[in-house]
Amino acid sequence: MTEVGLSDEALKLGLLMEAAQAQQRLAEESLDRLAAHTRELEAIVRDEIRRTVGEELAAVASESGRAAQSLQRLRRAANVRVLAWTVSIAAVCSAATMGEAWWILPSQHEIAGLRARRDALVANIARLQAHGGSIDLRRCGARARLCVQVDRHAPAYGAHADYLIVKSH
Repeated sequence: MTEVGLSDEALKLGLLMEAAQAQQRLAEESLDRLAAHTRELEAIVRDEIRRTVGEELAAVASESGRAAQSLQRLRRAANVRVLAWTVSIAAVCSAATMGEAWWILPSQHEIAGLRARRDALVANIARLQAHGGSIDLRRCGARARLCVQVDRHAPAYGAHADYLIVKSH
C-alpha cells in the first residue's frame, strides 16, 4: 500500500503541479492581455487627451479672436468719441473766442470814427507845436506852481520888461 499510496500522492502532486502551471500560464496570459489592454487604453486615453486639448485650444483661440475683435471695436468707438470731443471742444473754444472778439473789438464804423479822431488830434498837435506848444511846462516849488523854461539870452519884452521868451524844444 505504500507504493500505491505513494504513487497516488505523487499523481495528485503531479496533477496539482500541472494545475498550478496551467494556472500560472493562464495568469501570465491574463497579465499579457491586461498589459496589451493597458497599452491600448493608454493610446486611447492619449488620443482623447490630445483631441480634448486640441478642442480646448481651438476654443481658447476662438475666444481670443473674438476678444481681440471686441477690443478693436472698442478702440474704434473710443477714437470716434475722442475725435467728437476734440472737435466739440475746439468749436466751443473758437466760438467763445470769436464772440469775445466781436464783443470787445470795435466795429468798422467805430474804427473809422477812431481814425478820424486820431487824425484830428494829430493835426491839433501839429498846430500847437507850430504855435509854441512844445514848451517845457512843470510844477515848481513847495506850492507846485506852474513854471516854464525861458531863454535867458533873449531880450525881455513888455512895458515893464516882464515878458521873457519861452525856450521851445
